[in-house]
Amino acid sequence: MTGKSTTVIAQGTFDILHPGHVHYLSEAAAMGDELYVIIARRENVTHKEKPILPDRQRRDMVDAFEMVTEAHLGDTEDIFVPIERIDPDYIVLGHDQHHDEAAIADALANRGIDCEVRRASARDPRYEGELLSTGRIIDRILDQRA
Repeated sequence: MTGKSTTVIAQGTFDILHPGHVHYLSEAAAMGDELYVIIARRENVTHKEKPILPDRQRRDMVDAFEMVTEAHLGDTEDIFVPIERIDPDYIVLGHDQHHDEAAIADALANRGIDCEVRRASARDPRYEGELLSTGRIIDRILDQRA
């Protein structure tokens, strides 16, 4: 007897991939059978510095991870369009993403999307000097190469 597979969405900018991204996506993938990742388009990133890498490159890099079923670029106008199309059971937010879980859950309910919003755990550095932030990687590059 085959049941419905559990579908999970993770989302983010994913600029300059690092172990924190791998932790987030691995944890999200473990919550279901299929993991779809929505990559924020550069033009839609307003809460922090714009990504360094092009949209399609960031999508292709995330799509290359074995735990990812499929990576998509976000919609330019409405962030909920790919969520409606994928129809997930869970949306998993990164531990440090700026999103408010309750506000997202309300917006999903208002659009008739029935899924649970969860938050991934943090991953602590495993050795001295390990960087788990794109911003910190950029800062180190500028400090050491500028």
